[in-house]
Amino acid sequence: MRLAFILSEIGGGLRRNLSMVVSVILVTFVSLTFVGAAGLLQLQIQQMKGFWYDKVQVAVFLCVSNSTAPSCASGPVTKEQRANIEAMLKSPAVSQYVANYQYESQADALKHFKEQFANSPIVDSVSADQLPESFRINLVNPEKYPIINETFSSTPGVDTVVDQRQLLEKLFTFMNGASLVAVGIAGVMIICAILLIATTIRLSAFSRRRETGIMRLVGASKMVIQLPFILEGVIAAVVGAVLASVTLWAVLRFFVGDTLAQQFKDTPFISSSQVLLVSPLLIGLGVVLAGVSSLLTLRRYLKV
Repeated sequence: MRLAFILSEIGGGLRRNLSMVVSVILVTFVSLTFVGAAGLLQLQIQQMKGFWYDKVQVAVFLCVSNSTAPSCASGPVTKEQRANIEAMLKSPAVSQYVANYQYESQADALKHFKEQFANSPIVDSVSADQLPESFRINLVNPEKYPIINETFSSTPGVDTVVDQRQLLEKLFTFMNGASLVAVGIAGVMIICAILLIATTIRLSAFSRRRETGIMRLVGASKMVIQLPFILEGVIAAVVGAVLASVTLWAVLRFFVGDTLAQQFKDTPFISSSQVLLVSPLLIGLGVVLAGVSSLLTLRRYLKV
């Protein structure tokens, strides 16, 4: 009987404040969507780091005719200098940090350049002698780049030493910034959701003040009186959290999986199934926000 009474009170409250309940659902949906997007973006960043950091190389670019580095004072790299650089890579002092390396000639560099800039108008204006030869080095531990840089940066015949990981760090920094923006927007929307839930519960409590007064007179417990109000806010927040989870799943499934993954086949994107890692957190967050805000509101506006 008590359960049936509570359920009837919840249903009546939801019907009386339908427009406010819909508002709570929408605000919770938007705020938790941003929270979930920030979480998924962090998962994407970690997946990309794990994938690319194992593949990034250190590029040792050799001198060309227009190089300005002090180690290129004698002009373009000579055969002797090139052989000395390769001997250094094979030496025990350096080879312990090197997983493997490949030599890229100027002809190879031009071929790769044309592949990468096939649709650019400058592709036909670049010749092989304008592009540097290089050694592409895969490190056993990418964190040991400073050792390679210190060893080769001043070696005769070497123009520059470039850690490709630094280029990825710029991308990851941008993605982390986007994640923080999403968290900031989510924070503002969560505050709006809390205020809206509190207002909805307060209006619901005010509209049923005679009922709650009678319930107090007949000896109803504090929990029985307050629970329907709390559950109204919790139900609205859970619906918003579920909608946010479904939206995130749809974005990953149809936009990321069917569009981005097909266009950028070399990039490891997270799958739609990983929304399952975030969804319980969103639902839990929605329940906590609604429950706490409802309880605090009832303590102030519903004296039992």
